[in-house]
Amino acid sequence: MADYRSGGDKLHMAYSFNLLTPQFSSRHIRRQVEEFNARVKDGWASWSVGNHDSIRVATRWSSAEATPAARASLSKLVLALQLSLKGTPCLYQGDELALPEADVPYELLQDPYGITFWPEFKGRDGCRTPMPWTNDGAHAGFTTGTPWLPVPPEHAALAEAGQDQDPQSTLNFARNVIHWRRTQPALTRGDIVFFDVPEQALALRRDLDGHPSVLAVFNVTNAPLTFDWPQAAGAHRLEGHGLPGDVDGTTVTLPPYGAWFGTTIA
Repeated sequence: MADYRSGGDKLHMAYSFNLLTPQFSSRHIRRQVEEFNARVKDGWASWSVGNHDSIRVATRWSSAEATPAARASLSKLVLALQLSLKGTPCLYQGDELALPEADVPYELLQDPYGITFWPEFKGRDGCRTPMPWTNDGAHAGFTTGTPWLPVPPEHAALAEAGQDQDPQSTLNFARNVIHWRRTQPALTRGDIVFFDVPEQALALRRDLDGHPSVLAVFNVTNAPLTFDWPQAAGAHRLEGHGLPGDVDGTTVTLPPYGAWFGTTIA
């Protein structure tokens, strides 16, 4: 990415594969962003957590026994975190619905890699299935014909039509938090600095001249978390993002996959 961005005479930004990994930890995310900023200096990254070559993030970054509710909470947290990094977020279709990786049977595979290396490697078809639009009907409303890959029942249950009617759905959260981010200039264009906190959390601040700074802290685990964070002292809570979390003085209290946003002047 540095080679494509350096010198001010090349690309405006470069797509990053650095978060398309099985590893989901605050340490890993912080290291990728800090290393990019150190190497590229004034460059701009495009951060993605999902694409057509990677196991869906709702599966890749959750435990094998995760429930749909836990995957939905994780998906909300990951999206808010992705939107808070310095750079342009690149969102993959279906992640706004918290779709898990599909289990495509061998006889329906299309990916040559999966066909060749089955069952050690099942290929990339599990993240390439059609978008589910309706909760019932043939192929979840994607087509009246036969799609290139099947729509699994668990995807039909998470279809757009049903989530559109649920104010608490992952889809409506995605719509809201994307809109909310636009109201915070520091989150869209500001510099970024990270803070040392317990490894279960990721804490950062975004700074933009002439605008209030934004503090953010994320619980990247499916367990409640409480710790002391001196940088939160005097910060004012930001509302409207849709994630649960609280700060009392310097004490941060976050539920599983919770987050807190505050504002201060750097």
